[in-house]
Amino acid sequence: MTRRPQIAFLSDGRRLHLQDGPIDLIVEARGPADEVRAAYEAAAWRFTGLLDELCAELPELRTAAEERTSLKGVVARRMHAAVSPYAADCFVTPMAAVAGSVAEEILGAMLGAATLNQAYVNNGGDLALHLGEGEHFSVGLMDRPDGSGVMRTMRVDSADPVRGIATSGRHGRSFSLGIADAVTVLAATASQADAAATIIANAVDLPRHPAIIRKPANELQPDSDLGARLVTREVGKLSHNEIAAALESGAECARHLFDRELIEGAVLQLCGDMLVIGPKDIERQRSRPPMLETAVHA
Repeated sequence: MTRRPQIAFLSDGRRLHLQDGPIDLIVEARGPADEVRAAYEAAAWRFTGLLDELCAELPELRTAAEERTSLKGVVARRMHAAVSPYAADCFVTPMAAVAGSVAEEILGAMLGAATLNQAYVNNGGDLALHLGEGEHFSVGLMDRPDGSGVMRTMRVDSADPVRGIATSGRHGRSFSLGIADAVTVLAATASQADAAATIIANAVDLPRHPAIIRKPANELQPDSDLGARLVTREVGKLSHNEIAAALESGAECARHLFDRELIEGAVLQLCGDMLVIGPKDIERQRSRPPMLETAVHA
């Protein structure tokens, strides 16, 4: 029998909280009251049993992505599609896109049931967005996911191609092969943003540096999809030049993904420094220039 997830409105009465095992979503929809109600009902209906669908194919989802897949579920196949552009160049499993893919699926269910002005599904900081004509969405950026206080904001307008935002790094819920405090990616979809954030965060690195402590992922989490690969646990004192070199390594990866049209922009953060990659047409729409490629001290 399908397990029933926890579904309830938050205290503000506007946002819906959906939780089942490790999946924890905050959902908000804006529009006519009857349309919002229909959207929330659709979100709750689609969410029920979604974790079971993923668990049924978990062994393959935890193995390295290949060109072909035998995955059946719509979310599982979306996860695979999001990471497949990277499979030939590095080790990556579909789990690198799980949060964004789930958010995307719930948002799709909402939009299939209702006409909304604006909506988002936030899965632990990875967001799937819907913006009607003339709508916009402001995103707060922090220097690291486990910190507090928004450092700056980034505005996404309905005319922008961005509908997915995701953050990865060594402080997040998942392990990272790199040393980035946070890498936030803007992409056309949440699943694409999630996969790319993982790849870029892994690239922000200083291999074999004595101040960086790494441990096998499966020693920390026996069922990790990363197996015995070394993941970052601590980052000691780094010089300004070392921080710049690590950020530049990630930036080179981000530029490559941007050229391949896999992302719309990225914000890389390490030890208080920031490097931002992105197109100038988005930059000109910002009150601050977060999409201009530049390094600043946070």
